[in-house]
Amino acid sequence: MGQAVDVHRLQFAFTITFHYIFPQLTMGLALLLVYLKTKALRTGDEHYNRAARFWARIFGINFALGVITGIPMEFQFGTNWAAFSRAAGGVIGQTLAMEGVFSFFLESSFLGLFLYGEKKLGRMGHWWAGFLVFAGSWLSGFFIVATDAWMQHPTGYRIATNGAIELSSFWGLLLNKWALWQYAHTMLGAVQTGCFVMAAVGAFYLLTNRDQAYGRTFVRGGVIVGTFAALLQLFPTGDMQGKLVAEHQQPTLAAMEGLFESEQGAPLAILGQPDVEKRKLDNPLEVPNMLSFLTYRQWRANVKGLSDFPQIEWPDQIPLLYYSYHVMVGLGTIFIAVLVLASLLLWGGKLYDSRWMLWMLMLCVPLPFIANTAGWMTAELGRQPWLIYGLMRTASGVSPRVAGGNAWFTLIGFMGMYTVLGILWLFLIYREIELGPEPSEHLQKDDAAVLAAD
Repeated sequence: MGQAVDVHRLQFAFTITFHYIFPQLTMGLALLLVYLKTKALRTGDEHYNRAARFWARIFGINFALGVITGIPMEFQFGTNWAAFSRAAGGVIGQTLAMEGVFSFFLESSFLGLFLYGEKKLGRMGHWWAGFLVFAGSWLSGFFIVATDAWMQHPTGYRIATNGAIELSSFWGLLLNKWALWQYAHTMLGAVQTGCFVMAAVGAFYLLTNRDQAYGRTFVRGGVIVGTFAALLQLFPTGDMQGKLVAEHQQPTLAAMEGLFESEQGAPLAILGQPDVEKRKLDNPLEVPNMLSFLTYRQWRANVKGLSDFPQIEWPDQIPLLYYSYHVMVGLGTIFIAVLVLASLLLWGGKLYDSRWMLWMLMLCVPLPFIANTAGWMTAELGRQPWLIYGLMRTASGVSPRVAGGNAWFTLIGFMGMYTVLGILWLFLIYREIELGPEPSEHLQKDDAAVLAAD
């Protein structure tokens, strides 16, 4: 069974990692579409409407790929994780159903109106269509995060006489403090993805001396919104997420930090390689006392190491968890540095002529995807060996009649299909960027006004 569990986990990890490439971009772009439509509504400048139409086309492509890659994951609850679904379906079925019935239909319905109904809706109606696309997208994210947060920190449930887990408090499920902070942290990560993609496209236009007005609009919007998102990602959302882990998943915190022995005034590991067999961190680069302060707001607070817990409660992939966490934190720090510096150049009127910074914005575009993936890996690897923390172990949640060979067969199939979908997605996005926001080569009057204003 151990081998089958590993293959089932690998299959779900692969499908959800590939799938999340698309929702994080749509959720980030949804906010930026509202930003552009609000600018158009306030200024009356058609330039911002054309910019919004351009990003709506990219949003639509991304949304379609997200739907296609998301559907198989719903079936995996029954095909790969039947025991988990049978035991906890009465709880997670609530949020998963609401995600499909409420938020998905809201987003998809108004996306159609936003893409094809601008003339019929008028300026204000089209703004509302964009806002409801944003609301549906972010509601969808909330219900999915609430499902995962319940698995991280189960609340609002009771155990029935037959052993099934039942929902005892609907609001306890939705207002789980873990869900609220995890949701805020997740959405800010998605916003940074959208901002870096928008800024990168703008930087590309500026560097290639085409669509200059749109390039400036995209760079300015991506940098301004992205800077706020990056700072909020660090504090308070990242800080509070870390405190929840320290309070409710102490072995996870120790594994994330490579802390094998309890320490008063525990250091924060910047670099190092965890050696699980020898129970130490090799070649550490540490900040003394900082982990104690960040966790408990006391420089000499005691932080428990992995040795204080039975090894059966340790995360089963400690090196991968450690590196995922440090990649996430490291990239988040880089995002703050890049975006704050870009904001200072923007404020000083030098950003559009700073080719080195435009190159940096453009080359950074894959990094938010990596950071978000590393963040989710940290959350999911950290919860192990529990499927529902403290209630159901991962090995108990798989489908008992689905062998590892069956899971390998379907996993290879998914890999092949998703490779084709990935190539198609890259081609379609590349084509839209090449076409640009305005097919005409002639500069519109309002575009010229944007250039003059900058």
